[in-house]
Amino acid sequence: MSGVFGIMARMRKILFVLLIALNIFSGRVLAQDATESANATGSAVATESAIVATDPEPKADLTQPTPEVKGKLARLIEEHPVGALSWNNFLRYFMERAVKQGVPANTLVLIILFPLAVTLVAASRHLIGIRGTGILTPALLAVAFLATGVWAGVILFGLTLAVTIVSRSLLKNFRLQYLPRVALLLWFVSAGVLSVMFVAGEWGYDNLTSIGIFPILILMLLAETFIDLQSGRSAGEARTLIVQTVGLAIITSLILGWEMVQRVVILAPEIIFFGLAVIDIFMGKYTGLRLSEYLLFGRVVKDDEEE
Repeated sequence: MSGVFGIMARMRKILFVLLIALNIFSGRVLAQDATESANATGSAVATESAIVATDPEPKADLTQPTPEVKGKLARLIEEHPVGALSWNNFLRYFMERAVKQGVPANTLVLIILFPLAVTLVAASRHLIGIRGTGILTPALLAVAFLATGVWAGVILFGLTLAVTIVSRSLLKNFRLQYLPRVALLLWFVSAGVLSVMFVAGEWGYDNLTSIGIFPILILMLLAETFIDLQSGRSAGEARTLIVQTVGLAIITSLILGWEMVQRVVILAPEIIFFGLAVIDIFMGKYTGLRLSEYLLFGRVVKDDEEE
């Protein structure tokens, strides 16, 4: 049974990645359709201008190919032409050609940034000693925070986690099988998130009402993953893992959303992309103490070496 659950967990994580990719490419199609319809008639342009004048300024979201983000990154590529193809600029060269062919620049940046996210998570676990829930969960949570905004994402994730904890305790009395129990658990989470959206709309919290569906789905599904941590662990250990994972996801999302990092990815993608592979190789060869272990046992090891 544990093998079956492991396969199901891996399939669910693969589904997360596919959902993110689907969100990016479907958003691209919708943006193109909106542009074509706006250019079709003058009245459409006037209506769109009136909406922009009355609505709040849209939030820059790297995970969505909106004209604001897409144009900003595309302009950066156009302002720094790569020139002729050579051995040290081939990745940037093909990025520029892809953008000219209509591929959203933010999609390419995210594809290169995702290995950075997982490398940061691996380094925090292997070198520092932060205990997280694997490597993919913090990385996906970081992407979700990047899409929602850090604090809005933390609030929404905390609410979904609270609803999951309460509903899981209620469902214990029903003695349901695993899959129906998980389905009903996610039903409660959906009801809770729906209520939050209603309240946010009534109170005018634009940071919550403007969140897309796929970051919300990621947060909802990851909440159930965090609840599973309590199986076979004490409450204190489970809370520690959750706090460390969320903290790591926040730091990673801030790094991914840093404009300087995105600029380096566009202007020197070869250094970032292949440099991360080299870092992973050297990091995998390291067999010494983690930073947390060194702080705890470094003095003992030093005393043994002196003796």
